Amino acid sequence: MGAMATSSPFSLLQGIFSGARLPDFQPPAWVVDEGRRRVVLLLNHILSQEGEAMARLARQQGRIVHLKWRSFSMSLVATPAGLLDLAAQGATPDLVLEVTQESAWELAQVALRGDRPAVQIEGDVQWAAEVNWLVDHVRWDLEEDLARVLGDAPAHAVAQAARQVAKTLRDFIGAGSSTDAAKALA
Repeated sequence: MGAMATSSPFSLLQGIFSGARLPDFQPPAWVVDEGRRRVVLLLNHILSQEGEAMARLARQQGRIVHLKWRSFSMSLVATPAGLLDLAAQGATPDLVLEVTQESAWELAQVALRGDRPAVQIEGDVQWAAEVNWLVDHVRWDLEEDLARVLGDAPAHAVAQAARQVAKTLRDFIGAGSSTDAAKALA
């Protein structure tokens, strides 16, 4: 009897993380739309905690930035309130930001190192400078949000554990060899 070819059950995930082309799967339009709305809510929650960020966005009201990575894209418009909203379908963006890193795995590695991914920028330079300022200066205080729900002590413990996990992952990714990786996980 000949040998049977088998593949790992993780081969699909490996393909996703390596940036390999997968069969074109398009979720229903309502799922994509709802996902975009949730992203806008999260961004506005974070922005609302930074007065300077809101003031800068308010000065850019009506300007549109189009974000793109692989098959994901969304256009956001700055509102008079200094927040973001989904831009009208088909609206012409003033700025296009496209993440050029194709591999989700490599993109995650870049993020865990605290680096920025490679981005192709097209459009208004002043608007690009404002978006860059937002990326550099606005941070989500997740621990404060958790404290509202869980209380101060549990939120601090969860945040501390998350920081340790992130540090371990950064050490693991930064490790040059498998022995260094094993030490980083120990």
